[in-house]
Amino acid sequence: MRICIFGAGAIGGYLAAELALAGEDVTVIARGPHLAAIRERGLTLLIGDERKVARVAATSDPAEAGVQDSVVVTLKAHSLPAVADQLTPLFGPETSVVTAMNGVPWWYFERLPGPWEGHRIRAVDPDGRIAAAIRPERVIGCVVYPACEVVEPGVVRHVEGNRFQLGEIDGSRTARVQELSRAMGAAGLKAPVRPRIRDDIWLKLWGNAGFNPISALTHGTLEEIATDPATRPIVRALMVEVQTVAEALGAKLAVDVDTRIQWAQDVGAHKTSMLQDLERGRPMEIDPLVTAVQEMARLVGVATPTLDVVLGLVRQRARTAGCLAG
Repeated sequence: MRICIFGAGAIGGYLAAELALAGEDVTVIARGPHLAAIRERGLTLLIGDERKVARVAATSDPAEAGVQDSVVVTLKAHSLPAVADQLTPLFGPETSVVTAMNGVPWWYFERLPGPWEGHRIRAVDPDGRIAAAIRPERVIGCVVYPACEVVEPGVVRHVEGNRFQLGEIDGSRTARVQELSRAMGAAGLKAPVRPRIRDDIWLKLWGNAGFNPISALTHGTLEEIATDPATRPIVRALMVEVQTVAEALGAKLAVDVDTRIQWAQDVGAHKTSMLQDLERGRPMEIDPLVTAVQEMARLVGVATPTLDVVLGLVRQRARTAGCLAG
């Protein structure tokens, strides 16, 4: 397969390296020192005590990469509207676009039977630029579970996990999603094809929407937030509201809220992605993780008083720290 990783940072770099080492034809879209290092020395992946080096095509110009079988988008969701039209040179008639990003995806209501089919979520696609550039028939949903980090330009360290859940947005088992699943499996990744990818998105989002903003406000780790008697009730109340929104939209969550909180607690002294971005002065994923849930709650008439308060506070925190996207 010709596979392009658009945004080859931590997760994208990990995915690109493993696929390339398994024999796939991989191109990465990157920029700056990271791009220069990949071109000069290859893409280095550190896993435990092992050091792997993958030689991949690397460019900052999608037109240079040419038409791909699959484009895997591993950007932060709030970065996509500004660059969505840059993906189009990668598209041929059969090119799929895999959305390997956290949060509510812009395509959530596409091909979803019911009263909101086709509804645009303004929190993640405010001007409709993503939807205009990427037609829904191209999309394959993806939920990302590995944790990785870029430790220096061209070098990605794998921290934990190798699971990427895949699913067509209409739930069908197409040849293309099965082919991608096989390619990722051959690269040592777990990539099951899921029949209800939106349920899987909610299951991860459930924890992200609860823990990420609280961590940015308190600087607490997952374990600290889940065990502190002052913060656990807040995160639990917030997550109950998120669950109510998900279920009002027809999603089915596989576990109860206390089990989901326990999963986060079991991760231990881990800083959420939102807290890491805050500490590094980067824009935080507030809109795809929290604002979009509030927007969807308004759509289905669900009250979210805890989420509303937390969202207001974390947006103010981002504003004062200069970490507000957009």
